[in-house]
Amino acid sequence: MTGLAVTWWGHASATVEIGGARVAVDPLLSDRLFHLRRYAPSPSGAAYDVDVVVVSHLHHDHLHLPSLRRVSRDVPILVPRGGEGLLRSLDHGRVRPVVPGEVVEVAGVTIRVLPATHDGGRGPHTRITGPPLGFRIDAGPRSFWFPGDTELREDMDEVGHVDLALIPIGGWGPTLEDGHMDPVAGAAAVARVGADVAVPVHWGTFWPLGLRQVARANHQRLFVTPGDRFVAALGDAAPGTTATLARPGERVVIE
Repeated sequence: MTGLAVTWWGHASATVEIGGARVAVDPLLSDRLFHLRRYAPSPSGAAYDVDVVVVSHLHHDHLHLPSLRRVSRDVPILVPRGGEGLLRSLDHGRVRPVVPGEVVEVAGVTIRVLPATHDGGRGPHTRITGPPLGFRIDAGPRSFWFPGDTELREDMDEVGHVDLALIPIGGWGPTLEDGHMDPVAGAAAVARVGADVAVPVHWGTFWPLGLRQVARANHQRLFVTPGDRFVAALGDAAPGTTATLARPGERVVIE
């Protein structure tokens, strides 16, 4: 099988079907996270039906333990080296700590681990840290790229052309801090890598409770409009790439 399809579950979470395998990316499948509320449909049970999980960094909205606990106990999980202790209760020999430069063959896919520019710590109340990661994943002739939370990097030119780019273009408000790309930077990153189709992620899903009314302009700029602004920016930066705005829970087939 050489098919390629993606289901975006919201935020950075997606399932990519590639070469017969189902690859879960940064699964955050709950409706609440601390002070954040999901303003999108809840993920269906299909979000947990996967063959391998890749985690880009240790922040709670990317390495989300409650979501990982619902994945089958035999599914391999790739996690930044240094964060494997967080998954001790889920391990059973399936947690694989990785660093940039590694190549992992698992579940019928080839995973190339890439560097990213982002904070690699778990959070302010722990010293646990690990390198922020991106991933290029290949199965036969099909490929996709997920850079993780990162800034625009010069070495993105070295990733190589892919069929699908899952490109983060925002956050969860009320500001977009260092270590992230906005829609314009996301479009520039896709142009550096080269992709047939680009699906923007990491936007339009979570927002702090109550802030929607208090900071309306920020909500509009950082929650509502990033997708449309990415489509416009990609038309300028990489007119040969098709921008696809997926709806959460919608399965998109990449022809």
